[in-house]
Amino acid sequence: MTQHNLIPESKLPLLGTTIFSQMSALAQQHNAINLSQGFPDFSGPDYLQQRLAYHVSQGANQYAPMTGALPLREAIAEKTARLYDYRPDVETEITVTAGATEALYAAITALVRARR
Repeated sequence: MTQHNLIPESKLPLLGTTIFSQMSALAQQHNAINLSQGFPDFSGPDYLQQRLAYHVSQGANQYAPMTGALPLREAIAEKTARLYDYRPDVETEITVTAGATEALYAAITALVRARR
């Protein structure tokens, strides 16, 4: 960075168009459902909007714990037990993510190790 240039140089490579942009364009071109990003073109069900409004009005509007809210992790564990006859530990084996990209990143970084 020079004195005349106050914008720091990016450490990221020049990525160009993202896969999300490419897939969104293809979905639009082929009049297909866009599964590449989470932006639906419809409103959620009324009952869900009402539940959301209720909980926000009750003060449930803070960030959840990093691994997800405990009641949700417990419900996931119960459903997993019913479906697969295995109950994962809610503290060490279940993480709720904000979306597929975060989930994939977490899974890959948890399992893939660089060669030494």
